[in-house]
Amino acid sequence: MSHSHLKLDEVSRRGFLATTAKSCFGLTIGGAAANFFNQKAIAADPAVMATGGAKAKSVIYLFMSGGMTHLDTLDPKPEASSEIRGDCRAIQTNVDGIQLGHCLPGLAKQMDKVALIRSMSTTQGAHAQGRYYMRTGYTKRSSIVHPSAGSWASQLANNQGGELPPFVTVNCSSSHPGAGFMEARHAPLPLGNASSGLQNSKRHKISEDEFDQQLSLRKQLDAEFDARYFKTQKNVRDYSEAFDAAVRLMKSKDLEAFDLSKESKEAHLLYGSQTFSKGVLLARRLVERGVRFIEVEFGGFDWHVDNFNQMEDKIPVLDQALSALLKDLELKGLLDSTLVVVGTEFGRTPEVKSNAGRNHYPKAFSCLMAGGGIVGGQPFGSTDENGAQVTTEKTTAEDFNATIAYAMGLPHDKIVNSPSKRPFRMGGVDGKPITSLFG
Repeated sequence: MSHSHLKLDEVSRRGFLATTAKSCFGLTIGGAAANFFNQKAIAADPAVMATGGAKAKSVIYLFMSGGMTHLDTLDPKPEASSEIRGDCRAIQTNVDGIQLGHCLPGLAKQMDKVALIRSMSTTQGAHAQGRYYMRTGYTKRSSIVHPSAGSWASQLANNQGGELPPFVTVNCSSSHPGAGFMEARHAPLPLGNASSGLQNSKRHKISEDEFDQQLSLRKQLDAEFDARYFKTQKNVRDYSEAFDAAVRLMKSKDLEAFDLSKESKEAHLLYGSQTFSKGVLLARRLVERGVRFIEVEFGGFDWHVDNFNQMEDKIPVLDQALSALLKDLELKGLLDSTLVVVGTEFGRTPEVKSNAGRNHYPKAFSCLMAGGGIVGGQPFGSTDENGAQVTTEKTTAEDFNATIAYAMGLPHDKIVNSPSKRPFRMGGVDGKPITSLFG
């Protein structure tokens, strides 16, 4: 009996795929493997690229999880009372009139590259809801999962299939919304510790000929099933595309981009030794290979107690890695084409509590953008003398995501329908890009 006449029920078919994947890749279909998808990282539709700034071919999004204090970092208030300032000192930057918290001396020397958004404001004061809102531009709902900015970039760029994934997350938790309701080819490739590289990416104890034979057999076994269900069943498409994308990735000549041992000792020293630092270094390597969107998460900013001692430990790690990234991208000629974003879910209360902590505060906080067409050396928006109220240019999560789209030349207001035919946009319901940030 020829392979072309074989028929498998769903249980047998799934078992064969799982066995083949395990023998070929050392992994199982599903989980992280289901996110090994890709499109051409740079070649966006010219008509789409013409709609915005269009200078950012890639985005490196550094997400400070836990709610980074704005008063001790990007929006210090040196004239406020000690109950507001706490132990934070404001330092001068290389741009007249702009100050930062004293734990950001490296960034202070590069403020001419950076636009500070000091007027962020949301209504989401819980961690999960705040992170979700910043990443998607939509409030969290039980009935649907909205796509994150990286998946929107993959969808709207209209890219073609390739080898490396267009969207990679590093150190992000399992609660990350990923592609949401979109097809799984727009989902991120999730990596844990960047120093460990991309796991299970080599053939597992079989020759290349055996590998190709199993792939050929798989296609024959799948032919009848795919003809019936591939176009109509999203789960079937996701399942099949995961396998094909994994093959492309493991054969890619650019797979070494995930190997940090290829970097010099000097580069490792420049970025720092922390897990987050290595993730930022990996992000730079992936941008060099054309990966379109990389998000690196840095957790542990929820300082209800002992805010200022924790600040002294944590913020210098961000400062070193971010400063290194900006310098490195500039030296490699990549800063103009790479948008660097620092975001967080909310700020912290202006008043320092009795236990030297600051609580959740979504009403006013700060983020930043650099490179990718951003005109550096400018603050956008402001808060009052205590950092408690936004006084000019109130900016929402929808606006923030629309601005990322604008930098990439993507239509932030283009409607993409969910499977239930509900309309959604990268810029949320009514987000508007901050066009004044760009030259």
